[in-house]
Amino acid sequence: QLQASGGGLVQAGGSLRLSCRASGRTFSTNAMGWFRQAPGKEREFVAAIHWSGSSTVYADSVKGRFTISRDNAKNTVHLQMNALKPEDTAVYYCAASYYASTRTLEKDYNYWGQGTQVTVSS
Repeated sequence: QLQASGGGLVQAGGSLRLSCRASGRTFSTNAMGWFRQAPGKEREFVAAIHWSGSSTVYADSVKGRFTISRDNAKNTVHLQMNALKPEDTAVYYCAASYYASTRTLEKDYNYWGQGTQVTVSS
């Protein structure tokens, strides 16, 4: 129901734009988030956006470089990633929350996409 896309291989300092498209149902009243999991590490929070798009929250490690946005009319969420670093390499997952307000914990999300690989070379 959530399809993430836009991952790929990019050099350090480059940019990528991830997209997450919902199908089968609407998530326009749900907060949405992005998480990532690097090899050998636990999945971690990256960014989240309020159902209305009125507020966002970011992990400290991506603040100022990543921007989350949403288009409820198109049932999509985006993650614009700029100034990418090798440590951003991970599988990125989009998720829909039980809640309307922004959430940073995995347990607050009940729908997950399949993930898209982002690899940043040095």
